[in-house]
Amino acid sequence: MTEKIVRTTSAFDCGGRCPLRFHVTDGEIKRVEGDDSADADGQLRACLRCRSIRGYVYNPERVKYPLKRTGPKGSGKFERISWDEALDTVANKLTEVNEKYGNQSLLFVAGGGYFGSFHFPQLAYQRLLNTAFGGFSTTYGNISSQGAIFGTQASYGFGEIFVGNSREDWLNSKLIILWGFDPARMIAGTNTLYWLIKAKENGSKVIVIDPRYTDTAVPVADQWIPIIPGTDTAMMAAMAYVILKENLHDQGFLDKYTHGFDKYKDYVMGDEDGTPKTPEWAEKICGVPAETITNLAREYATTKPAALEDAQGPARSCMGGQYNRGAITLTAMTGNIGKPGGSACGGLQGIPYGHMFRSVAIPPGRNTAHPKGKSLRGNINPRDRLGTMVHVNKVFDAILHGKKGGYPFDAKFAMFVQCNFVNQIGNTNKSRKAMQREDLFTVVPEVWLNATAQYADIVLPVTTFAERSDLTRPWPSGPYYTHMNKAVEPPGECKDDIEIAELLAERLGLEKFNREDVLNQFLEAMPHMKEHVEKYEHVNDKWLRLLTGMGEDLQAFVTDNDAYDKYRNDSVHRLDLSEPFIAFKKNIDDIENNPFPTPSGKIEIYSDQIASWNNPLCPPVAKYIPTWENRDDPLYEKYPLQFLSFHPRHSVHSELQKVEWLQEIGLHRLWINPADAGPRGIRNGETVLAFNHRGTLSVPAFVTRRIMTGVVAMPEGAWYAPDKDGIDRGGCANTLTKDEMSEGGAAALKTCLVEVKPENDGC
Repeated sequence: MTEKIVRTTSAFDCGGRCPLRFHVTDGEIKRVEGDDSADADGQLRACLRCRSIRGYVYNPERVKYPLKRTGPKGSGKFERISWDEALDTVANKLTEVNEKYGNQSLLFVAGGGYFGSFHFPQLAYQRLLNTAFGGFSTTYGNISSQGAIFGTQASYGFGEIFVGNSREDWLNSKLIILWGFDPARMIAGTNTLYWLIKAKENGSKVIVIDPRYTDTAVPVADQWIPIIPGTDTAMMAAMAYVILKENLHDQGFLDKYTHGFDKYKDYVMGDEDGTPKTPEWAEKICGVPAETITNLAREYATTKPAALEDAQGPARSCMGGQYNRGAITLTAMTGNIGKPGGSACGGLQGIPYGHMFRSVAIPPGRNTAHPKGKSLRGNINPRDRLGTMVHVNKVFDAILHGKKGGYPFDAKFAMFVQCNFVNQIGNTNKSRKAMQREDLFTVVPEVWLNATAQYADIVLPVTTFAERSDLTRPWPSGPYYTHMNKAVEPPGECKDDIEIAELLAERLGLEKFNREDVLNQFLEAMPHMKEHVEKYEHVNDKWLRLLTGMGEDLQAFVTDNDAYDKYRNDSVHRLDLSEPFIAFKKNIDDIENNPFPTPSGKIEIYSDQIASWNNPLCPPVAKYIPTWENRDDPLYEKYPLQFLSFHPRHSVHSELQKVEWLQEIGLHRLWINPADAGPRGIRNGETVLAFNHRGTLSVPAFVTRRIMTGVVAMPEGAWYAPDKDGIDRGGCANTLTKDEMSEGGAAALKTCLVEVKPENDGC
């Protein structure tokens, strides 16, 4: 019997990147432990997701062999085939479609299901399609973050999009406002909740603004302010009104560091449209009492320093970017940007470190499917996209309607990589209809026969993070880097995505495509790294050493193999910060020499670029604009409940759904207030139908006062499973949501009306 401990980390699209210790006996993971650092403040405590990871790696439902569809698309009927047959079929179909219809008919769709830097799957396949066919059609827009990205780039420019202070800086805050921010569920940094609790123990007051009394609010909130979904910007404008009316704003900060605040002031005070944005005005819109708004505005403006922490959730709406721009405006009005204990809003609460890693697939090559396509950098207008791209939340509409529907391509071949988009983007019933097209040949490399793979013609089995070595980092906080070390051999015939791309390249006649050839090309341009790379035997290990040595933040790793080996063996490297990182501190300390990368060189409260679009639904300052499917929409009479989805505690989006331990603790239920449940005859735990004109799902009810009246909510991620009547028995939240985008590019998944009734009443 052989035993060893392998230190590693996951690579899920989770806000943490937790160091793990796999106890491996005779080639099998027998036990999983977390970080064993003795320093409590530095310890990175893994949540239940990673502690239950054996149920993911060894799940009997894993795809272990190549599969070919044998029944109708979506029927779940597949048969095992050989790798040779699978690869020949895919390569032949790629060639056939390209020759018959052109490369614009090759649709490549990727998401964020895996975040290792070396094995980053989408780049491997992109390089394959670019090299073999000169390009492909694809999507743009981040399904999760695009609203926040829009707000951040419009206000701060196209520099670093991460705008957070490091978490320990909360110890400097006297007031922390969590606005739509629930890190206990989303894990916005492995130790985020730890630092929130420490800040509270240190005397910080914590206020939570959210339609739900969140899992984060339970241990830390001194005050919960429920707010009607989609109305955040109205409340922010009313807070600004109080701050201006009572002369509590930091005019010196606004004059020196911001552009166009007077335009926002004209809007808030009513000089622009004759309507002062008073707390009484906002109360009628957002449901928050005027007195509460007034008191919060005074407290936020007079408590120094104060951290207003917005997030990405409320930005995933049809007016999403305005929410983040409104929060940015409030932080500027109070002079909290660039200050210890303050905050710079924008929803992307990471700190700008960690761009140390490149990938074997970078550069992926220019996508020449539309040779006149232009770079998106420097252009925040999501409607101005040349080339064969569609917004990510419209991809299935594009598959259905193609060029006749105004889209830039007619898809004949589709590949879905590191995503489960049938499940995870709006209007799942439309997604299903699109994927049922028999003339669309679909390939899905996957770990599971998830909702997307169910509609594939070919499913290719891929490895998990436990069966790979890679480089990882947490996306929102840190500051640390993690090294993923291969713990076990893959089951069955699973292969990593780079190998799959290489094998397809052979069949397509490509030369010098494999990782050895690309490595040699890199080393020719970086001869100083050659001796440090060649000490390692396996080509993957050589790559990991090279990529670490290319890091911007870890200069010691450029030539020091001992430092790298320690990093690899420990599986974590912590950056030693002498003080907490403060977003935009260098800009605020010396703006003359460190201007913001905006046209004005300042924080843009008013954006001239947005003003030039002349789009009333996307104003140049953060205005409240009513959403569709709100409480004033005619649909409200038929569907009188606003529907929200939130991050599940027991999975990472749709990943980990098959882990039984997690299902036991993460009950999938629809939150509903007793005032809404009672008149509908809904009892706690009873199965209900939530429905609208897009679809119907079945789910147990959770009757609770932890959600405000008029709003229902449930976790996203549950796998779509329609029955013969079209009722989704899996409880996929996107069965109900809309496949639309905001004017700022956000996938508008949080703007949705529904009705709910007991299932035994019918629908």
